[in-house]
Amino acid sequence: MLSAVDHPGPEGRTPILCLSGLTRSSGDFAALAARHAGKRRVVALDHAGHGDSARPADIARYGIAQSLGDVLDTMSALHCPRAIIVGTSFGGILAMVLAVLRPSAIAGVVLNDIGPSIEDVGLDFVQGFVGRDPALGSLAETVAHLRSTLPPLTLDDAGWEQFAALTYAPGADGAWHPRWDTRIAQALRGQGAPPPLWGAFGALAHAPLMLVRGALSDLLSAATAQRMRRLRPDMGFVEVPGCGHCPTLREAPVVAAVDQFLGTIA
Repeated sequence: MLSAVDHPGPEGRTPILCLSGLTRSSGDFAALAARHAGKRRVVALDHAGHGDSARPADIARYGIAQSLGDVLDTMSALHCPRAIIVGTSFGGILAMVLAVLRPSAIAGVVLNDIGPSIEDVGLDFVQGFVGRDPALGSLAETVAHLRSTLPPLTLDDAGWEQFAALTYAPGADGAWHPRWDTRIAQALRGQGAPPPLWGAFGALAHAPLMLVRGALSDLLSAATAQRMRRLRPDMGFVEVPGCGHCPTLREAPVVAAVDQFLGTIA
């Protein structure tokens, strides 16, 4: 069973469909949804094994093809045949592949710290992080763990607490555990490194496009971002100084740029 948060909006405007990263969930998009409350419908999906969605018995369920099928099923079930996709990391990969399989479903795309080529060092870190359950003793320990483990993020103390509470949750044993199924790491190792997606990126040619990048990202290199910008000179672009993989989409420059971009789409 899949879970999605559906924030209502006027039927006359194109909705936003938010797709999170491998260790993230629909809660990451609450601020975006709040900013657009009453102005645009915002749907945020929890991928299988994430957030409030069920943990499947078979880890093969975590493949890109299966996840893309979930996106299409969600759009159908929620009567959302066409949307602006806001895709963070893994969610952005799904957006690019969706452009190949169902271009009519895409009215625009925001790619958050992801591109057609993924750096090995960044992918190795993500896979290691996904597979670990540190079973932390408190929210304070969770914050300390994330601050020492993750690439740099431009968050204040309150922001780190909020981020931590969206990353881990207390379990029946009282310890804080990942909000995702750590077996996803096994599925990733079985699938191998994703192939370059330059063709899929090219399939976005029909849609308005924006790229968000953390200036210190080790997953989306500066060279890849530059190539993307050469191929799509009309693509909006915002880079967050001092930020690694990946921006939270709550940074002031990102909020301004993303909202301006969204405002150009009916």
